Amino acid sequence: MRRTAVLGSAGALVAGTLIAGAVTAPAATAEGRHQVSEARGVEIAAARAASAGIDWTDCPADWSLAKPIQCGWVTVPLDYAKPNGKQIKLAVDRHVSTGTQDERQGALIYNPGGPGGSGLRFPTRITNKNALWANTAKAYDFVGFDPRGVGHSAPISCIDPQEFVKAPKADPVPDSEADKLAQRKLAAEYADGCAERSGEMLPHMTTPNTARDLDVIRAALGEKKLNYLGVSYGTYLGAVYGTLFPTHVRRMVVDSVVNPAKDNIWYQANLNQDIAFQGRWDDWKAWVAQNDATFHIGDTPEKVEQAWLKLRAEAKKNPIGGVVGPSELIGFFQSAPYYDSSWVPVARTWSAYLAGDTQALVDAAAPDMSDIAGNISSENGNAVYTAVECTDAKWPTSWQKWDRDNTRLHKDYPFMTWANAWMNLPCATWPVKQQTPVDVKTGKGLPPVLIVQSTRDAATPYQGAVELHKRFKGSRLITERDAGSHGVTGLVNPCINERVDTYLLTGATDSSDVTCAPHATPKP
Repeated sequence: MRRTAVLGSAGALVAGTLIAGAVTAPAATAEGRHQVSEARGVEIAAARAASAGIDWTDCPADWSLAKPIQCGWVTVPLDYAKPNGKQIKLAVDRHVSTGTQDERQGALIYNPGGPGGSGLRFPTRITNKNALWANTAKAYDFVGFDPRGVGHSAPISCIDPQEFVKAPKADPVPDSEADKLAQRKLAAEYADGCAERSGEMLPHMTTPNTARDLDVIRAALGEKKLNYLGVSYGTYLGAVYGTLFPTHVRRMVVDSVVNPAKDNIWYQANLNQDIAFQGRWDDWKAWVAQNDATFHIGDTPEKVEQAWLKLRAEAKKNPIGGVVGPSELIGFFQSAPYYDSSWVPVARTWSAYLAGDTQALVDAAAPDMSDIAGNISSENGNAVYTAVECTDAKWPTSWQKWDRDNTRLHKDYPFMTWANAWMNLPCATWPVKQQTPVDVKTGKGLPPVLIVQSTRDAATPYQGAVELHKRFKGSRLITERDAGSHGVTGLVNPCINERVDTYLLTGATDSSDVTCAPHATPKP
């Protein structure tokens, strides 16, 4: 689940038969009839896509995807219940497999998460000669796509991008009821902006529709069954796909798992995330303290926390460089509990600031108003994140509930709680009908799914992997203990890397679940 933005001040900080033979037909309710219509719509769209195929060509120059990566388009219905109605085009790309024809096993489709993330960089794992994926690349074409609403795929928007990134924003941690009221107003305005700028798309910006799109892409590729790698929110997309289309899955790896329980999607998921972020923030502070000889921030976690609170207070009183306040600081510093690869850069930038280098922190944390394309991408990502989470499920409409829950959590888990609350608050006044999440479960024909998770993940707490493991019978869980970097399959840990390779290449899993030692801790 993507957490690249704190909405705070309307801006960004940077998470019948459904298909033939799949599951029993739902009761003949209006919702049930709609699901039957959508299932038929997918079959129609997939048949068309299989017939049309994909016209692969060199990618547009401004996509920054150099040959031999190729790009193309897949057409899908905006509304699967109306497969002959409005159509949208989804951007896809690929790098063909590097092995022999005998080694080739088809296409491996990737989703990096979000909601709102683009998968188009996935084929660059081959062009960049990423050693972790060299064996898999011999067997599979690496296929990425922009999900509906994202990037080049009928992109949506909720606010002017330059306005969205403008800084400094209000401190997410409210000092008064007036501060809360101001944030509530901004959230409601943001929701209204989504309706105004993207109203036609909003009712159809859901995880089930993206899963249906995935099945149409599978068909367009000429694949009988799907090979899939999903990370973060991409795990929930995979879980929903596996539920709707169990007989269409060949291999599926899900990494850093969203808890798919219906009552967790999405309000509770974000509250649980606040707790997990605090835990990983504490891990990072301990590491910074252990390396005080390098960073000179504090030699105990308590001193590092005090230094953080001091920095925050100073930035609130006088934004650093005129543009970096507490909201922007959280936007930058949250990458440390997110990814171990950020531990050193964030600590180094903070250390340089304490030594008198203000510019390094401004460059890292402030928006670049001249980066028009980057700002459009940031705003689009946040719009999709909001649209999918708000439309997927029903959210509390009572401000009292939001206030009570977040006030309680903030006392013990202050690092992300209020920033996260404001980012999601547009869902309380969402302008389109909110749906009921899919009941994720094992359907007849679903093969073993490989689940990979670290125990201290901040963005997708460990319980999510345990829950999906229970729901997908025959799945295997690889646990990376005492680690918390988000996106485990991208890290060097032979205990994990070799098992992922084996599964993708042969379909084999261990006879029981596996616990792996943690990957190497970053060195300053």
